[in-house]
Amino acid sequence: MPTKVLKNISEIRRYFHRNEDPIYFVSATNFNLLGLDEWAKNFKYICYIDCYDGRHPNVFCPSDAPHAEFQSIEDINNYLLQHKEVIDLIKRRGGKPRFVFLMFDEETERLAKELGGEVWFPKAKLRTRCDNKIETVRIGNKAGVPSVPNALSEIKDYDQLRSVCDKAGIGHDLVLQSAFGDSGHTTFFIKSEADFRRHEHEIVGEGEIKVMKRIDCRGSAIEACATSQGTIVGPLMTELVGFKDLTPYRGGWCGNEIFATAFPPKTRQRARDLTFKFGEQLRKEGYRGYFELDFLIEKKSGEIWLGEINPRITGASSMTNHAAFAHADAPLFLFHLLEFSKKQFKLDIDELNARWADPDMIDSWSQMVIKHTDDSVDILTQAPETGIYRMREDGSVVFDRFDYHRRAVESEKEAFFLRILKPGDYRYEGADLGILVTRGRSMTQGFQLNERAKKWIHGIKSSFSARPLPTAAVLAEPAFKIL
Repeated sequence: MPTKVLKNISEIRRYFHRNEDPIYFVSATNFNLLGLDEWAKNFKYICYIDCYDGRHPNVFCPSDAPHAEFQSIEDINNYLLQHKEVIDLIKRRGGKPRFVFLMFDEETERLAKELGGEVWFPKAKLRTRCDNKIETVRIGNKAGVPSVPNALSEIKDYDQLRSVCDKAGIGHDLVLQSAFGDSGHTTFFIKSEADFRRHEHEIVGEGEIKVMKRIDCRGSAIEACATSQGTIVGPLMTELVGFKDLTPYRGGWCGNEIFATAFPPKTRQRARDLTFKFGEQLRKEGYRGYFELDFLIEKKSGEIWLGEINPRITGASSMTNHAAFAHADAPLFLFHLLEFSKKQFKLDIDELNARWADPDMIDSWSQMVIKHTDDSVDILTQAPETGIYRMREDGSVVFDRFDYHRRAVESEKEAFFLRILKPGDYRYEGADLGILVTRGRSMTQGFQLNERAKKWIHGIKSSFSARPLPTAAVLAEPAFKIL
């Protein structure tokens, strides 16, 4: 009997509604794929941090077991896949397990195979190659997606840096990026020799560096999925970057907004076209599935430049998969699962992309990642729980009710807070306290935090209490982000 080909959105939705094989998202928290469990039967989250105090029906958090200090999200995932309680859960639920991750490495792939499962993402080796910021420029060039005027070079000292810039004609007001790493930690703004000296140890000896002309721009993010039928493109989102109320890192990502008029129609369409082109080139490189592009949009000219690629789900994925178009059709990540399921499908990608470009398909939401911004370390004695919060008339913020659905937020006077740090955890500079999701914008037309957002941030931060560290205790800040 021939295999039935899925021909439309309702058939795809029904296919996942009847899904029998277990799909696991393994990560520090379930933040990146919030709500996906309600689209695919047998979809479960295996997490290190329990943001819900045991009240989320599809989140499994094993009890703490001895482990080496985590250096990355990959370490967390590898720990989870070797945890007896996780192994028992996977065996008990049976079927052929499918695994999806925010981050993974070749060891993760080996552990998944040991559990009789498949990783539903391109190989770690290919993801790493695409993730290299130097390689991103080259893939973009092949696809006809331009990067900010730049030079790619190893940097030995400041004089040589100036010489590289003179040759490329990009001036001396620069942004330097190393090949890998979170933008808040590996992006350096260099205008003088003193600036260079400050970051010299992070630039020299790090191999090829991306040296860009500094431009006055807005950050934006767009997610897409490269499938056998073509690249499906989500909406263009704003990025919250470097706000001192939210992050101690200059240039550090700290949230997104999604709303129909975030950028002029021409800019939105150009970004969508460039993303489609980049996705088609990724397919030629052997990559398929979910990815995110950061675009830099020049304030004066409106020119769009490729910033970087994240060949994975990201911190923006929870927004993409939650917008009105996702509820009207299907979340973008469902197409990723479909691509890896090997189930045959035939869709008119151009028609789907045109529908998703319609402003009526986009409602207005924002999310803010709230970090501890003080240069201090203490131990939390109290933390606001996950759920729905309400802002009173005087601007103070109070807990209203427990919920794990963002859509339960009814107005701009309510917000959903996903707690990350809990009582007993260390609170240090840069630690993720939690994520706040609100309806409407969190920034002004001039891309600064608006007053309402500031009140929400202050209200949530005020709900944390802590006690000083014992004098003998020393804590090293983790050098990786978990979101």
